[in-house]
Amino acid sequence: MDLVHASLRRREPGPASPDEAHETVGILWAHALPGDALQHITARSETDRLDLLLYLRTRDPADARPAAVHAAHTLIRRGHQASPVLARRYFAPEPVTD
Repeated sequence: MDLVHASLRRREPGPASPDEAHETVGILWAHALPGDALQHITARSETDRLDLLLYLRTRDPADARPAAVHAAHTLIRRGHQASPVLARRYFAPEPVTD
């Protein structure tokens, strides 16, 4: 299993609503595809961001890190593009650099 840490930066820093982390996790699960190899997501709200830990099934051990980071970024980007809530609340995720 691979673990990827990612953050979504808030458009307006400040206290988070009590349901923000749970709601964001639900949105990401709603946009996950079988090929994403997603197993679990945890989220923690901070004043300026939402931190995410995405647990992904390891596909090819020789290519684990790049594949896991790419899969996590793709899922977060897909959720951000498809969800008005995420697009309104957070800046778009920055592109992954190799």
